[in-house]
Amino acid sequence: MTTTPAPTTPVLPAAHDTRCPFSPPPAYTDAARTGSVTRAALPDGTPIWLVTGYAEVRTVLADQRFSADARHPTFPLFTPDRRELIAENPAFIRLDDPEHARLRRMVTGDFLVKRVEAMRPEIQRIVDDALDRMTDGATEADLVSAFALPVPSLVICLLLGVPYEDREMFQALSATLLNTFAPKEEIARASDEILDYLGGLAAHKKEHPAEDILSRLAARDDLTLREIASTGVLLLIAGHETTANMIGLSTVLLLRQPEQVAKLADPAAVPGAVEELLRHTTIVHTGLPRVAVEDVELDGTLIRAGDGVFAMLSTANRDEAMFGGADRSSPDEVDLDRDARRHLAFGFGVHQCLGQPLARAELQIALATLFRRLPGLRLAVPESELRFRSENVIYGLRSLPVTW
Repeated sequence: MTTTPAPTTPVLPAAHDTRCPFSPPPAYTDAARTGSVTRAALPDGTPIWLVTGYAEVRTVLADQRFSADARHPTFPLFTPDRRELIAENPAFIRLDDPEHARLRRMVTGDFLVKRVEAMRPEIQRIVDDALDRMTDGATEADLVSAFALPVPSLVICLLLGVPYEDREMFQALSATLLNTFAPKEEIARASDEILDYLGGLAAHKKEHPAEDILSRLAARDDLTLREIASTGVLLLIAGHETTANMIGLSTVLLLRQPEQVAKLADPAAVPGAVEELLRHTTIVHTGLPRVAVEDVELDGTLIRAGDGVFAMLSTANRDEAMFGGADRSSPDEVDLDRDARRHLAFGFGVHQCLGQPLARAELQIALATLFRRLPGLRLAVPESELRFRSENVIYGLRSLPVTW
């Protein structure tokens, strides 16, 4: 049974403020002002808890009393239709230990810091090649389609063993799967297509292995082709969608403040700058869903077993108690000198993003190289004309017209 939320109860997902599209939706920030744990509702009226404070979000993501298993009957999802699809082919981020740990361990080695550091020359080559193509005989381009999307797409394709020439197909399917409001039939079709595609690749690599993740997974005897495909979907989508959107959003934020761009000229300052951009943008604006499997008291509020919870990374990363203070700039501002290393853009706890070392390396190389090679980079349209992918779980720009 569902209930109609009170007029003051925020409904997820909430609309962004077009006047400040880089900030969390006002409904979330308003909730954060009233307390770190507040009532909210899903589109069908199902009540949930909105957890907005930094400390409380960390608790939810680290405490085993909050489950990530999307097969739980009251796990909070924006549309009930998604539960059936996820239950059929759950990726490991939608499972709890020990199932989660078993599947995650199989790919952890591919994203270790040491492995990613060894990839930096290859990532640099990919970034340079993309910029060469974008600037060849041209003085303007769509930075999303010409640079932000191709760079992480090619990197994750090389790692997984997915043919880069198939990128238009998997990028389109990814967009459907990430669309909060896509009809059930479209989601089911996109899910089947991409699972069949990666399952077919895995079957081929079982007979014709190469040096890539899908080949290694296909060589195992303890995985089905469907499990391999589900893991592949997660890595493929997360591996290109997140970084692509971060590159686009970060570029606009930096173009707003030329004095900040100058800091990227110092290689030692680039890693810290990227952490601040990750904190400020936090592209998963809708938060991470969990379900309480026991009664839990959180900041004085009793969350009952079976209650759905959304851990709001975006508001946690703007928490004044953590990232503000009298001697620091406001958390709502971009300050590349801020120590933002404890941000939650990659989540927290055992489910935190597996690919964060790779994302960091890609962002550091892509942004530093972009502004070094194109010092005259600027928007080709007024910022008010930019259009954002607010319907997606991963927030970003539809396009980014630039000139130089």
